[in-house]
Amino acid sequence: MKASPASKRSGILAGGNWIIDHVKTIDTYPALETLANIKSESRGSGGAPYNVLLDLAKLGVTFPLQGAGLVGKDAAGEHILADCAKNKIETKFLKQTADAPTSYTDVMTVAGTGKRTFFHCRGANALWDAKDLDFTKTKARIFHLGYLLLLDKLDVVNKEGITGAARLLAAAQAAGLKTCIDTVSEASDRFKAVVTPALKHCDYAIINEFEAAQVTGFKIRKEGVLDTVSLRHAAGAILQMGVKELIVIHFPEGCFARTRDGKDHWQPSLKVADKQIAGTAGAGDAFCAGVLLGLHEGWELQKSLLTGVCAAAASLSDPTCTGGMKSLALVEALKKKFGVRPPLEPNDD
Repeated sequence: MKASPASKRSGILAGGNWIIDHVKTIDTYPALETLANIKSESRGSGGAPYNVLLDLAKLGVTFPLQGAGLVGKDAAGEHILADCAKNKIETKFLKQTADAPTSYTDVMTVAGTGKRTFFHCRGANALWDAKDLDFTKTKARIFHLGYLLLLDKLDVVNKEGITGAARLLAAAQAAGLKTCIDTVSEASDRFKAVVTPALKHCDYAIINEFEAAQVTGFKIRKEGVLDTVSLRHAAGAILQMGVKELIVIHFPEGCFARTRDGKDHWQPSLKVADKQIAGTAGAGDAFCAGVLLGLHEGWELQKSLLTGVCAAAASLSDPTCTGGMKSLALVEALKKKFGVRPPLEPNDD
């Protein structure tokens, strides 16, 4: 699949959750009423738009980057705005409020495995209704929205079964933008009610295996093993829910994509050893940034997916969400450094 970029549009506008992550690397995840030791700690970005836009900036893209959302009138909010300015991310749609603090997450990352657990304060993100986001005032080519299920105002389902996010995505499409969504990996029964209405107004959906399973009901991983038949069924179901062009599902072993015309693409991940993983927080957004870069530039889909897994591998080198991202040339060089996992062969139907 090769995109046909709109000649008069350029750039990516990303809206949704803006979060400050307080990342603490611990020696073990403790049981209740027991102790774990904090080995190190750092501050980083969190939330779909913040991570994706910073990753794109570090990859060295030359097209415009814009952010949309809500942060607090506090030190954390000022830090986010300053970080965006430093990385040439436009913030005219990123507002401040005195009614809630900037959202933050305490991320507990286990040393040696990179597995993480999140303790989240929803803060200002819960108040963002995007009513001041005017798509006629942006020339962006793609609008990326995330994370569904973690944006209280946009997640509200009205009597007609339509969410604020669905209306927002529809407005973006009406203004001529391509739309893309991501969700949070929440263990709940809200996926079908909240995510499904948004899919009808998506050109692209880039989500992980857990989220795809929650949306569709297919059990994609069975006893720890990826079930590629269920994976393909889930991708097909999501397209049937209304995604117009492309569904991409990513997982530790790689990713799978299916286009509206039924073409399947598999891309294994890079062979990054456990001891080389400083943290997995942000790897999904890094993957998303790599794929969005390719979609924006009109690359062949296979190249976009490969860039996605290379970007995810770069992210694994740092405990924060975006600290490990490098220039596109260095990210692409990771394929040679680590090598690629064996092909992801689909099971027979």
